Amino acid sequence: MDRTEPAPFDSAGFLKNLTHRPGVYRMLGVDQELLYVGKAKDLKKRVTSYFRNRLSSPRIRAMVAQIQSMEVTVTHTEAEALLLENNLIKAHHPRYNVLLRDDKSYPYIFVSQGNGYPRIGFHRGPRKSLGRYFGPYPSAQAVRETLSTLQRLFRVRQCEDSFFANRSRPCLQYQIKRCTAPCVGFIEPMDYQGDIARAIQFLEGRSSDLINELVGEMEQASAVLAFERAARYRDQIDTLRQISERQYVSSDNGGDIDLVALARAGDNACVQVFCIRGGRNLGNKALYPKIPADIEAAEAIQAFLEQYYLDRDTPAEIIVTPPPSEADILAEVLSAQVSRRVVITSAVRGQRARWLSLAAQNAEQALHARQAGRANVTHRLEALQAVLALDQAPARIECFDISHTRGEAAVASCVVFGTEGAVKSDYRRFNIEGITPGDDYAAMHQALTRRYSRLKSSDGAMPDVLLIDGGRGQVHEAERVLEELQINDVVIVGITKGEGRRPEFDTLTLSRHGPPVRLPSHHLALHLVQQIRDEAHRFAISGHRQRRTKARTTSPLQSIPGLGPKRRQQVLMHFGGLRGIARAGIEELAKAPGISRRLAEQIYEHFHGDAG
Repeated sequence: MDRTEPAPFDSAGFLKNLTHRPGVYRMLGVDQELLYVGKAKDLKKRVTSYFRNRLSSPRIRAMVAQIQSMEVTVTHTEAEALLLENNLIKAHHPRYNVLLRDDKSYPYIFVSQGNGYPRIGFHRGPRKSLGRYFGPYPSAQAVRETLSTLQRLFRVRQCEDSFFANRSRPCLQYQIKRCTAPCVGFIEPMDYQGDIARAIQFLEGRSSDLINELVGEMEQASAVLAFERAARYRDQIDTLRQISERQYVSSDNGGDIDLVALARAGDNACVQVFCIRGGRNLGNKALYPKIPADIEAAEAIQAFLEQYYLDRDTPAEIIVTPPPSEADILAEVLSAQVSRRVVITSAVRGQRARWLSLAAQNAEQALHARQAGRANVTHRLEALQAVLALDQAPARIECFDISHTRGEAAVASCVVFGTEGAVKSDYRRFNIEGITPGDDYAAMHQALTRRYSRLKSSDGAMPDVLLIDGGRGQVHEAERVLEELQINDVVIVGITKGEGRRPEFDTLTLSRHGPPVRLPSHHLALHLVQQIRDEAHRFAISGHRQRRTKARTTSPLQSIPGLGPKRRQQVLMHFGGLRGIARAGIEELAKAPGISRRLAEQIYEHFHGDAG
C-alpha cells in the first residue's frame, strides 16, 4: 500500500486567527519533529513573513516546505518570550536553530569555612556549601592554573575533607612544597589562616595590597635575621608582580566584564569569550556553535548570547562584536535574572576597544586553525568530549603504558596529544625500579607519581584526560596517585583490549566502580583513544627494547669504580673472558696487569659479594 503524502500546511488558515501579541512559535514537521523555535514581539507579523512569495534564504524555503503544523505560546512580554524560546531550544535542539553545545555552568574556586584549616578547590554546580566562591572562570583549565598558582604561593591545602581527616603522615604535596601539612599539625591554625587570608586577597584581585603587606613582612623577617622566611616572602612578591603584570587589564576598566567576539567562515563559526573579573583577566575559551551560513551576524550573536548567558551568572557588562540584534531585550532579561543592571554594548573606546579587538583576533585565529587541516582531530576530540560529558573538548590528553619482558627492564611511556595531534616534544619514558618484577600496578603507580609530582612542582601543564592502558585495577592506581597529589579535575579513562585483541571489542573504563563502556566500532572517540593507546604502546615497547638491549650488552665490569676501558680490556684478555674473571680469587686477580690489591677485592666482591 502506497504511503499517503501529508497534506500541505494551511498557512492562510493558521495566520487568520493568529494574535499580534508577543510570544513563541514552533514549526513542526513530519511525525511532529520540531524544526524551529522562534520568538516575536508581534506573533502575527513575524510568522506571516515566513509565508511570503519571496523568501530571502534557501534554508528558510527548505524549512517552510517541511512544515506540517505550527504551535504558538503567547507571553506577556517579549522578555518572557525570550526565556521560553531559550528553554525550548536547549531542551529540543531544533534542526534549523543556532545551537550552542556548551551548556555547562561556569567553574568556580571554592574556599571552605567551618574548621581551622579551610580548603581551596575546584567547584561546579549549585553553590550550597558554606564558604566563598570566586569566579566564574571561563574554563576548567583557567581554574586549574589559578589553583596551581595558589598552591605555589601560599601552600594551602586542596585535598577533600575525607582525605584530610584520615592522614597520619604528610602527603606528597608537603614533600614538593605545595602544602604546609596542616593534616598532621605541621603548621599552627593562626599561621594557616594567614595563608588563607592572603590567598583570598589574591582571588579578590587585591594583589597590590597583598604585595605591600608581604614587603612589610619581609622587612620584619630580615630585621630579626629570619632570612629563610624573608626569602619566601621575596619569592611570593616576585611571583605576584609577574602575575599582576600578566593579568592586569586597566585601572579604569575594573569590574566584571565579558568580551565576546564572533568569527565565521561558511557554515563554521567560533565565538571567543574573555572573562575579566575585578580588572583581572581570568582567561578565555573558544566555543563553536552551529550557525547556518545564511543567518545574519547580528542574529547569530544574539542567539549565542541568549543560550550562553540565560540561567548563568552574568557579569555587569558584556562587550560584544558584532552588535547583537536585540541587545536591549536580552539586557533586560539578564538584569532581572541577577537582580542588578547588566549592560550589553559594542560601542567601546580605549582599552575596552583594544581588548575587544584581541577577542576578535583570537576568534579568527581559532576558526582558521580549526579549518586548516585539523578537522579530523577536532571532530574526534569533540566526540570524546561528548562521551566523557566534558564542558569543552579536551585540549591535552596524556596516555601511559607499561612494557617489559617477564618483568625485565620495565619501562613506562607517557605520550601527549593536543588539538593538533601528537605533541612528541612532551613524550616521556620512565625506567621502573624497585618493584616486584611483573607488577604492572606498582609500575603504573610509580610512573604516574613521578610524572605528576614533577608537573606539580614545576607548574607544568596538566592533562584534561588521563588515558591508561588497562582496566579497573589500573584506573584505581591512577585515582590513588591523583588523590595523593591532590589533582582533582583530571578525567581518568582506562582502555582494555577486547576479545581476541580485536580493536572493535575494546572497552573503556570511566571509573573503577562503573561498568565498562563499549563504543560502536565506527565511533570517532574510540578511534582517537585507540590511536593514542597504540602510540603509547609503541613508545613503551621501543623504550623497553632499548633498555633490555643495553642491559644485555653492557659489561658487568663497567659498574666497578676504577676499572676503566683500558684495564677492562687487559683483565678480560688475561683471564680469557668474564667466566675466567668470575672464577678467579683475589690473589689471582691482583696478578693481572694494572690490577691493584684493592681493585682485585672490588672485582671479587662484585661477582661474589662480601670477600670477608
